[in-house]
Amino acid sequence: MLSKIEAKYIQSLYHKKQRDALSLFIVEGVKGVDELLNSSFEVQKIYAVNEWEHPLMGKASLIRVTEDELQRISGLQTANKVLAVAQQQNYIAHKPQIGTITLALDGIQDPGNMGTLIRIADWFGIDTILASEDSVEVYNPKVIQSTMGSFIRVKVGYGKLTDLLSGTGIPIFGALLAGESVYHQSAIEEGVLIIGNESKGIHNELLPYISSPIHIPRIGGAESLNAAVAAGILLSHLIKK
Repeated sequence: MLSKIEAKYIQSLYHKKQRDALSLFIVEGVKGVDELLNSSFEVQKIYAVNEWEHPLMGKASLIRVTEDELQRISGLQTANKVLAVAQQQNYIAHKPQIGTITLALDGIQDPGNMGTLIRIADWFGIDTILASEDSVEVYNPKVIQSTMGSFIRVKVGYGKLTDLLSGTGIPIFGALLAGESVYHQSAIEEGVLIIGNESKGIHNELLPYISSPIHIPRIGGAESLNAAVAAGILLSHLIKK
């Protein structure tokens, strides 16, 4: 049975201030919790209906709840059998390394976009994302949900991008309307791809750091592309295996 105090505690973790204070975050659903339990994250508590079982569920304190109780503490429209509370792992942002490919996110505000960008990075084998300090936090529940478990494999570090991208010694690509067509770009072995804010694009202060502006040629009448969609298209042409 779920007590009112316990329910209130979990609901508080949907607020950034409380997540930051306790250094905790929420993962929901069968797939997400499976990925979590098979990772290096420290899982504190699991709230699950009776039908949910997992070989590693002994890694954390397990509290059985009814479907109604799970729905009360869920951030989803329909709760999916299990919810876990885990300790955050905060990655300290470093300058991109020679021989690696890094995704840099400038002012990404939408949690769904951030989660999808993390998932796209994971798809293309990118294990590090640099995010500006005004980007949405990785442990936002909607971000975690949108990653579909990719937050386990992709480290997201926050910092001032002008500092992180200065003197890297590797190519820096920026998604800009005035850039060269990505279809003419050769495959890369190293570099940084900057994706800008959903409505404002890349901030002016970052433009001097971009050595290779690129864009996706428009054929139809759409005004713009979603940030995550654009990143996926660009990476599919930059990373050719």
